[in-house]
Amino acid sequence: MAIEIIPAIDIIGGECVRLSQGDYGKVTKYSTSPLQIAKEYEALGVKRLHVVDLDGAKMAKPQNLHILEQITSATSLKVQYGGGIKDRESLSALFDCGAEWAICGSIAVNNPTMFAEWLEEFGSDHVLLGADVKDGMVATHGWLETSSVSLDQIITTFMRSGMKQMITTDISKDGMLCGPSFELYATLQERFPEVEVIVSGGISSMKDIEKLDKMGLSKVIAGKAIYEGKITYKEIEKWLQRE
Repeated sequence: MAIEIIPAIDIIGGECVRLSQGDYGKVTKYSTSPLQIAKEYEALGVKRLHVVDLDGAKMAKPQNLHILEQITSATSLKVQYGGGIKDRESLSALFDCGAEWAICGSIAVNNPTMFAEWLEEFGSDHVLLGADVKDGMVATHGWLETSSVSLDQIITTFMRSGMKQMITTDISKDGMLCGPSFELYATLQERFPEVEVIVSGGISSMKDIEKLDKMGLSKVIAGKAIYEGKITYKEIEKWLQRE
């Protein structure tokens, strides 16, 4: 089974954007219509979409749920959605708007008890840990702060609550088109075989994806590389046919 490509849509003010290294001061706009982009991915055969509400991450509450609802209503895509999920009300609203998975980051660091409860209540098939890393430590609040919790610590903690999937982004690589932290993902997957590690950050070409595939990783998120034409729609379509 080939590694699954999960295209990313990052949203600010209802538009598709990308940040460089999580810096809100370095925003590139790509499209005014996330729904249109989602439909294009669906037409290629993409099954799963990664949507990040950057407004929500900054405001500590999801701000673009209407766009999530548009995408889940008008396409067959299964959506993993993150950004500002800090309370049960936001989490429930996300699922009400059709999200298949909720990506939770800051809450897992700041209120691990609540996140563990969510894993147990909603199921590890629907609640994803989003562990974004800066120098080995987990970053929070849309990458604006770095915690004192290490990646290994957070994974070990939530495996006890049944966590099965997680997204790890090396912030230093994100949006830089310089290739992902191959060693980081290989080491994580080897150390925690019970957890599916979803690769995120730094993907620059199909060669990166092929290398991750050979290393045995099962899912990879690609964003800027697609928008910048470093990975073409044709290449994605061809890869999906391999799956």
